[in-house]
Amino acid sequence: MAKKIVIALGGNALQSSKSEATAEAQLKVVKKTCERIADISSAGYEIGIVHGNGPQVGRILLASETAKDVTPAMPFDVCGAMSQGYIGYHIQQALKYALSRRNRNIQVATIETQTVVEKTDPAFKNPTKPIGPFYSEEEAKKLQEEKGYTMKEDAGRGWRRVVPSPLPRRIVEIDAIRTLWPTTIVICTGGGGIPVIEKRNGTLEGVAAVIDKDFGAELLAEEINADILLILTEVEKVAINFNKPNQEDLASLTLEQADQYIEEGQFAPGSMLPKVEAAMKFVRANPNKKAIITSLDKAVEALNGETGTVFTFA
Repeated sequence: MAKKIVIALGGNALQSSKSEATAEAQLKVVKKTCERIADISSAGYEIGIVHGNGPQVGRILLASETAKDVTPAMPFDVCGAMSQGYIGYHIQQALKYALSRRNRNIQVATIETQTVVEKTDPAFKNPTKPIGPFYSEEEAKKLQEEKGYTMKEDAGRGWRRVVPSPLPRRIVEIDAIRTLWPTTIVICTGGGGIPVIEKRNGTLEGVAAVIDKDFGAELLAEEINADILLILTEVEKVAINFNKPNQEDLASLTLEQADQYIEEGQFAPGSMLPKVEAAMKFVRANPNKKAIITSLDKAVEALNGETGTVFTFA
């Protein structure tokens, strides 16, 4: 029986920091990404794909707000839905082609996915999730003054707008995802899912937030009973003392070790920390399964046990 794997794609799998943020440039990056995903499919895994959307949803929102005198600005949740649609479209195109080159006739489909969050989540009072482009400190302060944005420095790479990042509680379309899963590579829970709150009358209402895609992927992995949660990022292994002379790359981490390193502040918030926490959450809920953090280029090798950081219960 094929193993189920949920793949969480980091920003580097969708666009390059070295090229312009055009649709054409992003599709070029996605095509390379999908060659790796097609390799994983060829190894016999059943795959679900979750992608981030921070830069994309930020640009969509910026474009919408800039054009408000010409056409009404779209609310934040609608911008999130737009980002799911076009990123999913890019992945569908590129992955279907990569699979066909390997003579694999597998369907690829995107599901616009809503994720229920709690209205009382403390994240709404403490925005932390970076979205949109990078700015200099001077530009960031100007945006704070003129537009009322919350701006924070992002892991030494520049300043970005930050929005609330509540924890995902329930995937609304999970039954549809389960139905498609046996025959289809499903792209879903994009950007962690469109955040919605459930009202007393049972209706759903979108809110201005971005769910962390690693936590969205972890919830999906639990809901479809995945064997592996594979979180892909820019580095081959999780490291302590990152970017210091005494940097140490980690081949494995138990929950106890990971907790200790988090307490020491080893993992950057908004960068490696949510990935580590999502991996821990999956393993804690599924002690006999594993979560892996590695780079896109090393994904197949990591699944073969040759590299990456493997999280285990003990």
